[in-house]
Amino acid sequence: MTRNDWTKEEILDIYNKPLMELLYEAATIHRKHHDPNKVQVSTLLSIKTGGCPEDCGYCPQAARYHTDIEGNDLMSVSQVKAQALRAKASGSSRVCMGAAWRNVKDGQEFDNVLEMVRTINKLDMEVCCTLGMVTENQAQRLAEAGLYAYNHNLDSSEEYYKEVISTRGYQDRLDTIGNVRKSNVTVCSGGIIGMGESLEDRAGMLVALATLNPQPESTPINALVPVEGTPLEEQQKVSIWEMLRMVATTRIVMPETQVRLSAGRTDMSREGQAMCFFAGANSIFAGDKLLTTPNPDVNEDMEMFKLLGLEPQKPFEKKSQPQTVSAEESQYKPLGEKPKWSRPGHTIERNVEAKQKAKTKV
Repeated sequence: MTRNDWTKEEILDIYNKPLMELLYEAATIHRKHHDPNKVQVSTLLSIKTGGCPEDCGYCPQAARYHTDIEGNDLMSVSQVKAQALRAKASGSSRVCMGAAWRNVKDGQEFDNVLEMVRTINKLDMEVCCTLGMVTENQAQRLAEAGLYAYNHNLDSSEEYYKEVISTRGYQDRLDTIGNVRKSNVTVCSGGIIGMGESLEDRAGMLVALATLNPQPESTPINALVPVEGTPLEEQQKVSIWEMLRMVATTRIVMPETQVRLSAGRTDMSREGQAMCFFAGANSIFAGDKLLTTPNPDVNEDMEMFKLLGLEPQKPFEKKSQPQTVSAEESQYKPLGEKPKWSRPGHTIERNVEAKQKAKTKV
Protein backbone atom coordinates (compact mmCIF):
# COMPACT_ATOMS: atom_id res chain seq x y z
CA MET A 1 0.00 0.00 0.00
CA THR A 2 1.31 3.47 -0.92
CA ARG A 3 1.98 5.72 2.08
CA ASN A 4 1.65 9.50 2.05
CA ASP A 5 2.89 10.16 5.58
CA TRP A 6 6.63 9.59 5.28
CA THR A 7 8.91 11.55 7.62
CA LYS A 8 12.40 12.83 6.91
CA GLU A 9 13.81 10.59 9.64
CA GLU A 10 12.24 7.47 8.12
CA ILE A 11 13.55 8.31 4.66
CA LEU A 12 17.06 9.01 5.99
CA ASP A 13 17.03 5.62 7.74
CA ILE A 14 16.15 3.96 4.44
CA TYR A 15 18.77 5.94 2.47
CA ASN A 16 21.52 5.03 4.94
CA LYS A 17 20.84 1.29 5.09
CA PRO A 18 23.67 -1.08 4.18
CA LEU A 19 23.70 -0.93 0.40
CA MET A 20 22.90 -4.59 -0.26
CA GLU A 21 19.90 -4.47 2.08
CA LEU A 22 18.71 -1.23 0.47
CA LEU A 23 18.97 -2.63 -3.06
CA TYR A 24 17.24 -5.88 -2.10
CA GLU A 25 14.32 -4.08 -0.48
CA ALA A 26 13.96 -1.67 -3.41
CA ALA A 27 14.15 -4.46 -5.99
CA THR A 28 11.53 -6.49 -4.10
CA ILE A 29 9.11 -3.55 -4.00
CA HIS A 30 9.85 -2.77 -7.65
CA ARG A 31 8.80 -6.27 -8.73
CA LYS A 32 5.53 -6.04 -6.81
CA HIS A 33 4.43 -2.98 -8.78
CA HIS A 34 6.24 -3.09 -12.12
CA ASP A 35 7.61 -5.45 -14.76
CA PRO A 36 11.37 -5.39 -13.92
CA ASN A 37 12.29 -6.02 -17.56
CA LYS A 38 10.42 -3.03 -18.98
CA VAL A 39 11.83 0.49 -19.10
CA GLN A 40 10.03 3.53 -20.43
CA VAL A 41 12.01 5.42 -23.10
CA SER A 42 11.27 9.12 -23.46
CA THR A 43 12.71 11.76 -25.75
CA LEU A 44 13.22 15.27 -24.35
CA LEU A 45 12.88 18.03 -26.92
CA SER A 46 13.80 21.66 -26.26
CA ILE A 47 11.13 23.53 -28.22
CA LYS A 48 12.33 26.95 -27.01
CA THR A 49 15.91 27.26 -25.77
CA GLY A 50 17.63 29.93 -23.69
CA GLY A 51 16.68 33.41 -22.59
CA CYS A 52 14.94 32.29 -19.39
CA PRO A 53 14.45 35.11 -16.84
CA GLU A 54 14.90 32.80 -13.83
CA ASP A 55 18.16 32.51 -11.85
CA CYS A 56 18.27 28.73 -11.23
CA GLY A 57 21.87 28.08 -10.23
CA TYR A 58 22.11 24.82 -12.18
CA CYS A 59 20.66 26.02 -15.48
CA PRO A 60 22.63 27.13 -18.57
CA GLN A 61 19.42 28.49 -20.12
CA ALA A 62 19.18 31.38 -17.64
CA ALA A 63 19.67 34.60 -19.61
CA ARG A 64 21.73 36.18 -16.83
CA TYR A 65 24.57 33.63 -17.06
CA HIS A 66 27.17 33.37 -19.83
CA THR A 67 27.15 29.82 -21.21
CA ASP A 68 27.68 28.34 -24.65
CA ILE A 69 23.98 27.63 -25.13
CA GLU A 70 22.57 28.78 -28.44
CA GLY A 71 19.08 30.15 -27.92
CA ASN A 72 16.25 29.55 -30.35
CA ASP A 73 12.70 30.77 -30.71
CA LEU A 74 9.75 28.44 -30.38
CA MET A 75 9.92 25.59 -32.88
CA SER A 76 7.17 25.14 -35.45
CA VAL A 77 4.55 22.40 -35.22
CA SER A 78 6.00 20.71 -38.31
CA GLN A 79 9.51 20.70 -36.82
CA VAL A 80 8.22 19.15 -33.61
CA LYS A 81 6.25 16.51 -35.53
CA ALA A 82 9.37 15.53 -37.50
CA GLN A 83 11.35 15.15 -34.25
CA ALA A 84 8.54 13.12 -32.67
CA LEU A 85 8.42 10.73 -35.62
CA ARG A 86 12.19 10.29 -35.38
CA ALA A 87 11.87 9.58 -31.65
CA LYS A 88 9.10 7.04 -32.25
CA ALA A 89 11.17 5.25 -34.88
CA SER A 90 14.08 4.97 -32.44
CA GLY A 91 11.93 3.34 -29.75
CA SER A 92 10.60 6.22 -27.63
CA SER A 93 7.04 6.00 -26.35
CA ARG A 94 6.92 9.53 -24.95
CA VAL A 95 7.98 12.97 -26.12
CA CYS A 96 8.58 15.62 -23.46
CA MET A 97 8.64 19.18 -24.77
CA GLY A 98 10.50 21.79 -22.75
CA ALA A 99 10.33 25.55 -23.14
CA ALA A 100 12.61 27.93 -21.23
CA TRP A 101 9.73 29.96 -19.81
CA ARG A 102 9.08 31.17 -16.26
CA ASN A 103 5.40 30.47 -16.68
CA VAL A 104 2.86 29.87 -19.44
CA LYS A 105 1.21 32.97 -20.91
CA ASP A 106 -1.97 32.82 -22.96
CA GLY A 107 -1.36 33.81 -26.56
CA GLN A 108 -0.11 32.56 -29.89
CA GLU A 109 2.93 30.71 -28.55
CA PHE A 110 0.85 28.71 -26.08
CA ASP A 111 -1.70 28.03 -28.83
CA ASN A 112 1.16 26.64 -30.92
CA VAL A 113 2.26 24.39 -28.06
CA LEU A 114 -1.32 23.10 -27.72
CA GLU A 115 -1.24 22.22 -31.43
CA MET A 116 2.07 20.39 -30.89
CA VAL A 117 0.40 18.36 -28.13
CA ARG A 118 -2.53 17.48 -30.41
CA THR A 119 -0.14 16.48 -33.20
CA ILE A 120 2.02 14.17 -31.08
CA ASN A 121 -0.95 12.56 -29.31
CA LYS A 122 -2.34 11.67 -32.74
CA LEU A 123 0.94 9.83 -33.41
CA ASP A 124 -0.05 7.49 -30.55
CA MET A 125 2.77 8.70 -28.33
CA GLU A 126 2.55 9.96 -24.77
CA VAL A 127 3.05 13.73 -24.62
CA CYS A 128 4.66 15.53 -21.70
CA CYS A 129 5.36 19.25 -21.36
CA THR A 130 7.56 21.28 -19.03
CA LEU A 131 6.72 24.94 -19.57
CA GLY A 132 7.06 26.53 -16.13
CA MET A 133 4.21 27.51 -13.84
CA VAL A 134 0.64 26.98 -15.12
CA THR A 135 -2.80 28.03 -13.95
CA GLU A 136 -5.70 25.62 -13.58
CA ASN A 137 -7.29 26.85 -16.82
CA GLN A 138 -4.03 26.42 -18.74
CA ALA A 139 -3.68 22.89 -17.35
CA GLN A 140 -7.21 22.12 -18.52
CA ARG A 141 -6.41 23.43 -22.02
CA LEU A 142 -3.36 21.18 -22.16
CA ALA A 143 -5.47 18.24 -21.00
CA GLU A 144 -8.04 18.87 -23.73
CA ALA A 145 -5.28 18.93 -26.34
CA GLY A 146 -4.26 15.42 -25.27
CA LEU A 147 -1.42 16.02 -22.83
CA TYR A 148 -0.47 12.87 -20.94
CA ALA A 149 1.92 14.33 -18.34
CA TYR A 150 3.16 17.68 -17.05
CA ASN A 151 6.65 17.98 -15.60
CA HIS A 152 7.37 20.46 -12.83
CA ASN A 153 10.33 19.48 -10.67
CA LEU A 154 10.65 20.46 -7.02
CA ASP A 155 14.45 20.41 -7.58
CA SER A 156 15.41 19.97 -3.90
CA SER A 157 14.06 20.33 -0.37
CA GLU A 158 12.14 23.50 0.44
CA GLU A 159 15.00 24.58 2.71
CA TYR A 160 17.79 24.14 0.14
CA TYR A 161 15.69 25.45 -2.74
CA LYS A 162 16.33 28.96 -1.37
CA GLU A 163 20.07 28.40 -1.87
CA VAL A 164 19.66 27.68 -5.59
CA ILE A 165 16.81 29.88 -6.83
CA SER A 166 15.65 33.34 -5.76
CA THR A 167 13.25 34.28 -8.56
CA ARG A 168 10.40 31.95 -7.61
CA GLY A 169 9.15 30.22 -4.49
CA TYR A 170 8.76 26.56 -3.57
CA GLN A 171 5.04 27.05 -3.04
CA ASP A 172 4.73 28.08 -6.71
CA ARG A 173 5.99 24.61 -7.63
CA LEU A 174 3.46 22.92 -5.38
CA ASP A 175 0.65 25.18 -6.59
CA THR A 176 1.44 24.32 -10.21
CA ILE A 177 1.36 20.60 -9.41
CA GLY A 178 -1.97 21.22 -7.68
CA ASN A 179 -3.32 22.95 -10.79
CA VAL A 180 -2.25 20.04 -12.97
CA ARG A 181 -3.94 17.60 -10.56
CA LYS A 182 -7.27 19.38 -11.16
CA SER A 183 -7.10 18.17 -14.78
CA ASN A 184 -6.72 14.56 -15.95
CA VAL A 185 -3.03 15.08 -16.76
CA THR A 186 -0.53 12.96 -14.84
CA VAL A 187 2.22 14.59 -12.78
CA CYS A 188 5.95 14.24 -13.39
CA SER A 189 8.05 15.77 -10.63
CA GLY A 190 11.48 15.05 -9.23
CA GLY A 191 14.73 16.83 -8.57
CA ILE A 192 18.48 17.14 -8.79
CA ILE A 193 21.20 15.81 -6.52
CA GLY A 194 24.74 17.13 -6.45
CA MET A 195 23.96 20.85 -6.03
CA GLY A 196 25.71 21.03 -2.65
CA GLU A 197 22.71 19.84 -0.68
CA SER A 198 22.89 17.64 2.43
CA LEU A 199 21.47 14.13 2.77
CA GLU A 200 18.75 15.74 4.89
CA ASP A 201 17.84 17.90 1.87
CA ARG A 202 17.61 14.86 -0.38
CA ALA A 203 15.33 13.23 2.15
CA GLY A 204 13.36 16.48 2.43
CA MET A 205 12.74 16.51 -1.31
CA LEU A 206 11.48 12.94 -1.17
CA VAL A 207 9.20 13.84 1.75
CA ALA A 208 7.71 16.66 -0.34
CA LEU A 209 7.11 14.29 -3.28
CA ALA A 210 6.03 11.20 -1.37
CA THR A 211 3.52 13.07 0.80
CA LEU A 212 1.68 14.41 -2.25
CA ASN A 213 -1.64 12.58 -2.57
CA PRO A 214 -1.63 11.03 -5.07
CA GLN A 215 2.12 10.71 -5.54
CA PRO A 216 3.57 11.78 -8.91
CA GLU A 217 3.18 9.14 -11.62
CA SER A 218 6.76 9.88 -12.71
CA THR A 219 9.80 11.11 -10.78
CA PRO A 220 13.03 12.05 -12.56
CA ILE A 221 16.22 11.73 -10.52
CA ASN A 222 18.86 14.00 -12.05
CA ALA A 223 22.55 14.15 -11.23
CA LEU A 224 23.79 17.70 -11.63
CA VAL A 225 25.77 18.26 -14.82
CA PRO A 226 27.94 21.27 -13.90
CA VAL A 227 27.99 23.74 -16.81
CA GLU A 228 30.65 26.43 -17.17
CA GLY A 229 29.21 29.87 -16.58
CA THR A 230 26.50 28.74 -14.17
CA PRO A 231 26.77 29.33 -10.40
CA LEU A 232 27.18 25.59 -9.81
CA GLU A 233 29.96 25.11 -12.38
CA GLU A 234 32.47 24.04 -9.68
CA GLN A 235 30.28 21.40 -8.04
CA GLN A 236 31.78 17.93 -7.80
CA LYS A 237 29.80 15.30 -9.69
CA VAL A 238 27.85 12.77 -7.64
CA SER A 239 29.02 9.17 -7.50
CA ILE A 240 27.11 6.19 -8.82
CA TRP A 241 26.66 5.06 -5.21
CA GLU A 242 24.75 8.26 -4.42
CA MET A 243 22.54 7.78 -7.48
CA LEU A 244 21.91 4.16 -6.52
CA ARG A 245 20.87 5.12 -3.01
CA MET A 246 18.62 7.91 -4.29
CA VAL A 247 16.93 5.68 -6.88
CA ALA A 248 16.43 2.84 -4.39
CA THR A 249 15.05 5.13 -1.69
CA THR A 250 12.68 6.78 -4.17
CA ARG A 251 11.43 3.36 -5.27
CA ILE A 252 10.74 2.30 -1.67
CA VAL A 253 8.79 5.42 -0.67
CA MET A 254 7.06 5.82 -4.06
CA PRO A 255 6.35 2.22 -5.09
CA GLU A 256 3.97 2.86 -8.00
CA THR A 257 5.84 5.82 -9.50
CA GLN A 258 8.00 5.48 -12.61
CA VAL A 259 11.48 6.46 -11.45
CA ARG A 260 13.46 8.04 -14.26
CA LEU A 261 17.23 8.06 -14.65
CA SER A 262 17.65 11.52 -16.12
CA ALA A 263 20.61 13.92 -16.37
CA GLY A 264 24.03 12.52 -15.60
CA ARG A 265 23.79 9.16 -17.36
CA THR A 266 26.79 9.98 -19.56
CA ASP A 267 28.94 9.62 -16.43
CA MET A 268 27.46 6.22 -15.55
CA SER A 269 28.83 2.92 -16.76
CA ARG A 270 26.47 0.28 -18.11
CA GLU A 271 27.07 -1.64 -14.92
CA GLY A 272 26.04 1.38 -12.87
CA GLN A 273 22.90 1.91 -14.90
CA ALA A 274 22.07 -1.80 -14.64
CA MET A 275 22.24 -1.53 -10.85
CA CYS A 276 19.90 1.48 -10.98
CA PHE A 277 17.40 -0.54 -13.05
CA PHE A 278 17.69 -3.36 -10.52
CA ALA A 279 17.04 -0.84 -7.70
CA GLY A 280 13.83 0.38 -9.30
CA ALA A 281 14.60 2.85 -12.08
CA ASN A 282 12.26 2.06 -14.97
CA SER A 283 12.45 5.09 -17.21
CA ILE A 284 15.18 6.92 -19.13
CA PHE A 285 15.54 9.84 -21.48
CA ALA A 286 16.97 8.83 -24.87
CA GLY A 287 18.73 11.04 -27.42
CA ASP A 288 22.05 12.85 -27.48
CA LYS A 289 20.81 15.84 -25.44
CA LEU A 290 18.61 16.54 -22.41
CA LEU A 291 17.45 20.04 -23.34
CA THR A 292 21.05 21.35 -23.35
CA THR A 293 23.19 18.77 -21.51
CA PRO A 294 24.82 15.65 -23.01
CA ASN A 295 23.04 12.28 -22.94
CA PRO A 296 23.92 8.79 -24.23
CA ASP A 297 23.15 8.08 -27.88
CA VAL A 298 19.91 6.16 -28.42
CA ASN A 299 21.75 3.33 -30.22
CA GLU A 300 23.98 2.88 -27.17
CA ASP A 301 20.87 2.62 -25.01
CA MET A 302 19.30 0.00 -27.28
CA GLU A 303 22.53 -2.02 -27.13
CA MET A 304 22.43 -1.79 -23.34
CA PHE A 305 18.77 -2.90 -23.31
CA LYS A 306 19.68 -5.93 -25.44
CA LEU A 307 22.58 -6.79 -23.16
CA LEU A 308 20.39 -6.57 -20.04
CA GLY A 309 17.32 -8.23 -21.56
CA LEU A 310 15.24 -5.07 -21.15
CA GLU A 311 12.48 -3.97 -23.49
CA PRO A 312 11.01 -0.51 -24.05
CA GLN A 313 7.65 0.06 -22.39
CA LYS A 314 4.83 0.64 -24.86
CA PRO A 315 2.89 3.90 -24.73
CA PHE A 316 -0.20 4.13 -22.49
CA GLU A 317 0.60 0.99 -20.50
CA LYS A 318 0.09 2.81 -17.21
CA LYS A 319 -2.89 4.98 -18.21
CA SER A 320 -5.13 5.05 -21.27
CA GLN A 321 -4.51 7.48 -24.11
CA PRO A 322 -6.21 10.86 -23.61
CA GLN A 323 -8.66 12.10 -26.21
CA THR A 324 -7.68 15.11 -28.28
CA VAL A 325 -10.16 17.97 -28.49
CA SER A 326 -9.71 20.38 -31.40
CA ALA A 327 -9.13 24.07 -30.72
CA GLU A 328 -12.54 24.88 -32.17
CA GLU A 329 -14.35 22.45 -29.85
CA SER A 330 -12.38 23.30 -26.71
CA GLN A 331 -14.48 24.11 -23.64
CA TYR A 332 -11.61 26.01 -22.04
CA LYS A 333 -10.71 29.33 -23.62
CA PRO A 334 -7.77 31.65 -22.93
CA LEU A 335 -8.58 33.90 -19.98
CA GLY A 336 -5.64 36.27 -20.38
CA GLU A 337 -4.69 35.52 -16.79
CA LYS A 338 -1.88 37.35 -15.07
CA PRO A 339 -1.29 35.27 -11.94
CA LYS A 340 1.04 36.70 -9.33
CA TRP A 341 3.66 34.00 -9.04
CA SER A 342 6.10 34.86 -6.27
CA ARG A 343 9.50 36.52 -6.63
CA PRO A 344 11.23 36.03 -3.27
CA GLY A 345 14.19 38.16 -4.38
CA HIS A 346 16.65 37.15 -1.64
CA THR A 347 20.35 37.26 -2.50
CA ILE A 348 22.24 34.10 -3.43
CA GLU A 349 25.89 35.17 -3.56
CA ARG A 350 27.10 32.58 -6.08
CA ASN A 351 24.22 33.46 -8.44
CA VAL A 352 25.11 37.16 -8.20
CA GLU A 353 28.80 36.39 -8.85
CA ALA A 354 27.95 34.28 -11.92
CA LYS A 355 25.78 37.12 -13.24
CA GLN A 356 28.60 39.65 -12.72
CA LYS A 357 31.09 37.31 -14.42
CA ALA A 358 28.72 37.02 -17.39
CA LYS A 359 28.68 40.81 -17.77
CA THR A 360 32.48 40.93 -18.01
CA LYS A 361 32.44 38.33 -20.80
CA VAL A 362 29.93 40.13 -23.01
